[in-house]
Amino acid sequence: MKRNLFLLFTLSILITGCTNKAPYTQRSQMILLSHSQEMALGEQSYKETLKKSDVITNTIESRRIKSIGQRIANVVNRSDYKWEFNLVKNEAKNAFCLPGGKVVVYTGILEVAKNDDQLATVMSHEIAHALARHGAERMSTGMVAQGAQLIGNILISSKAPHLSQSFNIAYGLGAQYGVLLPYGRIQENEADEIGIYLMHEAGYNVYEALNFWQNMSKGKKESIEFLSTHPSSTTRIANIKKAISKIEKTQNQTIKKPIINSNMLGNKIN
Repeated sequence: MKRNLFLLFTLSILITGCTNKAPYTQRSQMILLSHSQEMALGEQSYKETLKKSDVITNTIESRRIKSIGQRIANVVNRSDYKWEFNLVKNEAKNAFCLPGGKVVVYTGILEVAKNDDQLATVMSHEIAHALARHGAERMSTGMVAQGAQLIGNILISSKAPHLSQSFNIAYGLGAQYGVLLPYGRIQENEADEIGIYLMHEAGYNVYEALNFWQNMSKGKKESIEFLSTHPSSTTRIANIKKAISKIEKTQNQTIKKPIINSNMLGNKIN
């Protein structure tokens, strides 16, 4: 009984002392993983990912990925990040960013990202996940769920195998790196919002984010949103519109909408 009370007391102190604020949204987060632990684990998983991947270099598309990524990185302005942007041959329509600015884009996403603004949508979204430390937040939630193991887990070396496995799961890296697991709906919506702010600051057309998500939803039978970790396309587009409205109100200006190619999109966004 005394041991349980001690653990509960220790947990409450740790949780109270580890409250974090997400950038831009200022949402309160419980994060028990230190920046140094998170960065070390990110570097380790990134290297392992590249070893198992077909990395594309010195092509127009790979240089395009680096150019767009660097433009976004310039507005993020994180001196502790060592940015890297890699294009990987993989048919999955996905991308991810690990702590420290390690960004990987799959070639499959190029089929739906029709221009640089739409590709910036994907990359800004993934960078937003890293900036908001969504993986560390999810990992911390798992630590709390484990109860008595919490203290030992956060003190353990970043090279511990089971901690690395927890990291991969928390940051969306499945058993096979071609399968990326989704974040929770709250984190996905937050990454969408932060991503829009990053896109805007980097000079990209944020209305193209709406077109991109329209492209992504084409031909897909979406599951009931309540049962899914990802928000539905309808919800996602509505939230992005709200983020764009916030930017327009703050800057007292109307963001120019792109010309929408009716052949490319089935439905126009008003």
